[in-house]
Amino acid sequence: MAFEKVTVPVDFPPDSARLAECAAPEDVRRAIPGGARIGYWTAPDGWALRRFDWPVMRPRGRLLFQTGRGDIFEKYLETFADLHVRGWSVTAFDWRGQGGSGRLSGDPHVGHVEDYAAYDRDLTAFWADWSREGEGPRIILGHSMGGMMVVRGLADRSIDPDAAILVAPMIGLKSPIATGIAGPVARWIASHGDPARAAWRTNERPGSVASRQSLLTHDVSRYADEGWWQDRHPELRLGPPSWRWLAQGFAAAAALAVDPRIEQIATPVLMLVAEADGLVDARAALRLGGRLRDAQIVRFGDDSAHEILREVDRVRGRALAAIDAYLDAVVPRVP
Repeated sequence: MAFEKVTVPVDFPPDSARLAECAAPEDVRRAIPGGARIGYWTAPDGWALRRFDWPVMRPRGRLLFQTGRGDIFEKYLETFADLHVRGWSVTAFDWRGQGGSGRLSGDPHVGHVEDYAAYDRDLTAFWADWSREGEGPRIILGHSMGGMMVVRGLADRSIDPDAAILVAPMIGLKSPIATGIAGPVARWIASHGDPARAAWRTNERPGSVASRQSLLTHDVSRYADEGWWQDRHPELRLGPPSWRWLAQGFAAAAALAVDPRIEQIATPVLMLVAEADGLVDARAALRLGGRLRDAQIVRFGDDSAHEILREVDRVRGRALAAIDAYLDAVVPRVP
């Protein structure tokens, strides 16, 4: 179905109407919008990554949205609509090995990668191609693992956005055992046996008594969107990470904690942090944010789980208001 633009208050009040006029809220989240395109981008090594593009006729700018581990871009269609109606052309792609971008494990339900450098190479090459596809300000938004990869790209200077937005960035991983121990343990297990085997059976992390839904969002309806898409497209479904993915995640987080290039990042950064996050280490994100030259940090309390942009309206509205105000400040509107 096609989306129709409606007048929306600038401050995104907590109980504001949907940005797209529709029969039910789920219609925004459970249909590819009219005018959007789904296709594939081919990486330099020949791997095909599924991509989403929703252009604006006269865009205020262009925004590349990077999802988290195991995600599919369909989970963020509602946020894409929020951004699109504000004048941003939106692009996203599924990371290599997940969503519609193939698998790197013999088990299609295990999220595996041998080395996060593969993600780095894909983001670098995609950014270069995408940058040549249009003009105007370029913004990058990274959620969770996508946020970590954005930070790595900024540190490497392999991407050069006008501004970056990090939403619950995976700067550190939560673990049922101490992080200093968890990393070496994951690395040892990955080196013994098949490194592409699942690190655990269910849920988003082991040792958690919380439900998967409560780890991700307090909004039951928005949580159900993921299952709705996967039921209709089973090939998009993914489960736990592999031991190699996990070992790489701990190693990447440890490297960022001591990377001197973080202090040299000049790109303006907005960071949204859920302090009660049960999946990523909010304290690690805050520490990294304090090292950035030009960073604004917005904290969320117990009212927000990991997926801030898929939370209940009150939380989500505050996040959108922060993003909107930030983009108005760093990329002023052209009259």
